[in-house]
Amino acid sequence: MFTGIIQALGTISSMDRRGDDIQLHVHSPSLDMSDVALGDSIATNGVCLTVTEKGHDYYCADVSEETIRLTGFAHYSAGSKVNLEKAMRPTDRFGGHIVSGHVDGVGEVSRVIRHSDYIEFWINAPTSLAKYIAHKGSITVDGVSLTVNEVQGSEFMLWIIPHTLKETVIGSYETGTKVNLEVDVIARYLERLMLGDKAAEPQTKGIDMRFLAEHGFLKR
Repeated sequence: MFTGIIQALGTISSMDRRGDDIQLHVHSPSLDMSDVALGDSIATNGVCLTVTEKGHDYYCADVSEETIRLTGFAHYSAGSKVNLEKAMRPTDRFGGHIVSGHVDGVGEVSRVIRHSDYIEFWINAPTSLAKYIAHKGSITVDGVSLTVNEVQGSEFMLWIIPHTLKETVIGSYETGTKVNLEVDVIARYLERLMLGDKAAEPQTKGIDMRFLAEHGFLKR
């Protein structure tokens, strides 16, 4: 598990093809690798990856074809900057929110508005994720735990302060940048719980307006 508080920036040194998968090599002089063992997890732009090789300033991980297809790795190359966070320990401060490192979809930066002391980023999320994104709720963008400041349909807005711009890859975002999104896991569990006994039925489509009305959540 992760918290969405980025510990270091890294650079992808290489992405070597291994059949349908790739071996990723990430270089990061600022990430403390002294307590990382082979088999440990490191969130790389929000994607939980298993360390298969390591040195004092780098690690390698295997990225499956499915992960490439479902995340921003399809748009990365050697030289790409990535946010890094080691898996949290029970004694760590919980500075962000619960982050699993399992990306739900890829969004796209739609607007970048510069203000005197922060930058306003608008991101288009996949339509299927819109229901999980709430005003003042939490969302993970490229591994960074952030608060949603405004929502308009499937588009949401973030206010990013200078410190976050400097310490993460968000500072390099521009219109059209693809980003990894992970919604708040609590929202997913709530959706499942609201299904009640229907959750055990096959091919459940989830919650819609009809379901809410039938179970007393909406007035007819």
